[in-house]
Amino acid sequence: MEKSDLNKIKLFVLDMDGTIYLGDKILPGAIEFVKTAREKGKQVVFFTNNASKNPNNYVEKLERMGFGASRSDVVTAGDVTIEYLKRHRSGEPVYLVGTPALEESFKSAGIELSENATIVVSSFDTTLTYEKLVIACDLIRNGADFYCTHPDFNCPTENGFIPDSGAIVALITASTGIEPKYFGKPHKETADMISELFGVDFSETAIVGDRLYTDIALGKNNGLMSVLVLSGETKIEDVNESNAPDIILNGIGEIIQYL
Repeated sequence: MEKSDLNKIKLFVLDMDGTIYLGDKILPGAIEFVKTAREKGKQVVFFTNNASKNPNNYVEKLERMGFGASRSDVVTAGDVTIEYLKRHRSGEPVYLVGTPALEESFKSAGIELSENATIVVSSFDTTLTYEKLVIACDLIRNGADFYCTHPDFNCPTENGFIPDSGAIVALITASTGIEPKYFGKPHKETADMISELFGVDFSETAIVGDRLYTDIALGKNNGLMSVLVLSGETKIEDVNESNAPDIILNGIGEIIQYL
């Protein structure tokens, strides 16, 4: 696939952490890309696996940084997980290993949160306690289904990496011997939800991100164009024949010349 093929894309799905910003630092060309894409009639959606914050928190951050975003422009792995639970496990109580912001999202969607649950959902929990881990592991050992919002091991920040959802899951799995069903990138539920929400075929959609095993794998697994930016977690030496994206760029601003 050629870089010139970027001009044919109708929907750009943008990762956030490591792709358009790092913490409170806007990455070069990010705002200019979003503005230019919209001027060219392209749709832009901001998708993050980071479910530690409420989607409205991301809207506020994007607005504050100058990207311009509404709630309909932002999708998180938490949204995908909630949508799955509503469609397939409606009415069942959930034990959530997540932040108060994620708890708020679940409750707003009508999902009951309980310590006597048939489902455990683990996420990127910056308020994690040992007690939460004990409850989650006990429920899973006693037969509760185990789900996880997203598989990311580390979250990039301006000061380096911090443990993410996948690292927390690894601890629960080590204790229980049970692997979860994952949502978020790179899983099909995410690709299907994006296509449904924005009405654009996979063949006219590009995922732009900095992680091979989430962002790029979402594209490779589901027929979306995959665009790797080297502004976050992945370095060029990490790329090999099996995980190679369709296009590699130093940063998101390089897309502008192809629109």
